[in-house]
Amino acid sequence: MAIVTSTEMFKKAYEGGYAIGAFNVNNMEIIQGITEAAKEVSAPLILQVSAGARKYANHTYLMKLIEAAVIETGLPICVHLDHGDSFELCKSCVDGGFSSVMIDGSSRSFEDNIAVTKQVVEYAHAHGVVVEGELGTLAGVEDDVKVSAEDSSYTRPEEVEEFVTRTGVDSLAIAIGTSHGAYKFKPGTKPQLRFDILEEVSRRLPGFPIVLHGSSSVPQEFVRMINENGGNMPGAVGVPEEMLRQAARMAVCKINIDSDLRLAMTGTVRQYLAEHPADFDPRAYLKPARENIKELVKHKLIHVLGCDGKA
Repeated sequence: MAIVTSTEMFKKAYEGGYAIGAFNVNNMEIIQGITEAAKEVSAPLILQVSAGARKYANHTYLMKLIEAAVIETGLPICVHLDHGDSFELCKSCVDGGFSSVMIDGSSRSFEDNIAVTKQVVEYAHAHGVVVEGELGTLAGVEDDVKVSAEDSSYTRPEEVEEFVTRTGVDSLAIAIGTSHGAYKFKPGTKPQLRFDILEEVSRRLPGFPIVLHGSSSVPQEFVRMINENGGNMPGAVGVPEEMLRQAARMAVCKINIDSDLRLAMTGTVRQYLAEHPADFDPRAYLKPARENIKELVKHKLIHVLGCDGKA
């Protein structure tokens, strides 16, 4: 198996009423945990790289680690740029072997968003790479993406047909109430996704793959592990998993997950070092962190995304 685009994955997901997990990666242990989980449950997979992760780990190192995962698992894996903010960044990733890129022009005017998205689409398609665009802006913080609640906005369904037609994008990220980062909603509140917007978008774009960003559910056991071992995370409420499963049964073909992975790794490392203060071998604390990422991803693939057995 080789690195693939998401085209066939999304087609099967739309028809089958499930979603593909798009997991952000930063290092070897995270990649191993995600791909080992997907192999065990035979799930297709998207590995995402943000601009920040690319700066941290180096493009070449990340690509070689992903290539190793393809060899080890035999799975179809799509390599995707998450939240590309310029044509130049998207071009660099296309030239560097990514099979999918996202151009996020959601903070621009509608016309400027169309212009930059179309520019990326034309270059990417000429090189066999697919493109994700975005309409609407999610609140929250993730790497270089920082949007206040006041500046967030739901996707306007009446704009989606024109945007997709004029840009030629292959998938569309929409804003229906999810949020980037771990601090999504105030404790005591019950998050609500705007399924009415999703339904109207899917009515206007029948068969077209929709994407949800900011879809971590914030596992409380890892928040507790962090807080009990020197951390100071206030109560965090994520997107309820049953809402994500409902979205996956509808038009959503790709669900992004990042914060949950960070919490799993950080919580495990903090707890291990608190229990073994004399241990200074990175392998000792990264091994259980990798294992917890694996178990978390398996849960997502089976119970949230419903894509187990679909590789």
